[in-house]
Amino acid sequence: MVLIPEVSKLSRSAFRRLGMTPPKTPDAPPARLSLISRHLAPVYPINTPYAVERLPSTVDTSLLPRIQVREITTTTPKMSQPAHPTLLIPGPIEFDDAVLQSMSHFSESHVSAGFVATFGETLSMLRKLFQTTDPASQPFVLSGSGTLGWDLVAANLIEAGEDVLVLGTGYFSDGFADCLRVYGANVTELKAPVGTKPTLSEIEKALSEKKYKAITVTHVDTSTGVLSELKNLSALVHKVSPDTLIIVDGVCSVACEEIDFDTWGLDGVVTASQKAIGCPAGLSISMFSGRAMKAFENRKSPPSAYFASMKNWTPIMQNYEAKKPSYFATPSPQLVHALHTALSQILAKPVAERFAGHKAASDKIKAAIGALGLKQVAANPDEQAHGMTAIYLPEGVKGAELLPILAKKGVVFAGGIHKEIVTKYIRFGHMGVSVLDPTRGDIERAVKALEEGLAELGYTKS
Repeated sequence: MVLIPEVSKLSRSAFRRLGMTPPKTPDAPPARLSLISRHLAPVYPINTPYAVERLPSTVDTSLLPRIQVREITTTTPKMSQPAHPTLLIPGPIEFDDAVLQSMSHFSESHVSAGFVATFGETLSMLRKLFQTTDPASQPFVLSGSGTLGWDLVAANLIEAGEDVLVLGTGYFSDGFADCLRVYGANVTELKAPVGTKPTLSEIEKALSEKKYKAITVTHVDTSTGVLSELKNLSALVHKVSPDTLIIVDGVCSVACEEIDFDTWGLDGVVTASQKAIGCPAGLSISMFSGRAMKAFENRKSPPSAYFASMKNWTPIMQNYEAKKPSYFATPSPQLVHALHTALSQILAKPVAERFAGHKAASDKIKAAIGALGLKQVAANPDEQAHGMTAIYLPEGVKGAELLPILAKKGVVFAGGIHKEIVTKYIRFGHMGVSVLDPTRGDIERAVKALEEGLAELGYTKS
């Protein structure tokens, strides 16, 4: 407080007679002014996200609050989502109220202590979901779609001219191959007929003919509903071509199909937030083995990407997991909070129970589809995914006519995307809360809508 000269000459007793508190005459500038003028301090740390201490030690910080206090309720507010058609496509899926509530988290710095702790816990929980306890394994959570995972693999683990074997099971394995070519990889595609996957004997033959830097497999190709088996495939690769990295596209499989990262000897799994993990779209999530990270460190040329560079992101992820603020590019705090909530829900029970729940629901759905006289694109039960079903349309029924009818009944299915059969089938996604929370009734309502919709288009079971 600055006083005018006349008032400043009053004695301390005069102040007391007037009912006022006499001012304290400090030897140094008032603390408040020190805080305001701290930018004039001769030594002041650079204000970057790496700097934890922002104030010079010469400044009196007694007027600064030590802890940011917010009024926090001890119960999670009940969120009621607006009435909407039930989304049963192979991702995005329906989201739990608590996950969406997390998206409304107040705005905070991406290097604040609270967010850093949340992000660190999220990365650690991913290790449990992927079932890896190897400290050399490295999780990544980046802003982007699941497709960004392809770029991570192609830009960091593969160098121009190196050979990669891509197991072809549909639209998304084709996309992975295209991405690898963009970064200069020499790609060999081992394709299977629509609705099937390459056999182990075919894969063994291909691995014996050439040395491959990596092999990629789409665990569930969302375009066909084909499930590729990983355990025996990995064992085969380790036996026939032990130096070949085993990379899995798990966008439509992580959190609904079993993935035992360490036990099966996988080197990379890339996925996304909006499918079985049950978090809104916008996060590319991946896990890489210590062997894969060594392959990255031993590359002869720099990574062929900037945003997707492991050189840029690895220290950031490691710092976050160690609860240290760090920065390369800004993450999405709200999406990370939502992912933290989704993973907390998933890991509240053994992951084996989650996989079993998806399988049970899938078996029920596929039995109902069979009872309607419909066939699946993936004809072999051993090759059918448990988080989605690709259904051939009966003769005379068009997807462009059926899907709007289903939507009017409050159910959203997806059309076909495999170029060879695009108009001949539809896709039914069944992941996350829609199958694990039976009180919702999503699956029963969907099967009923499908039956009624087909009937309205003149279909009767032969």
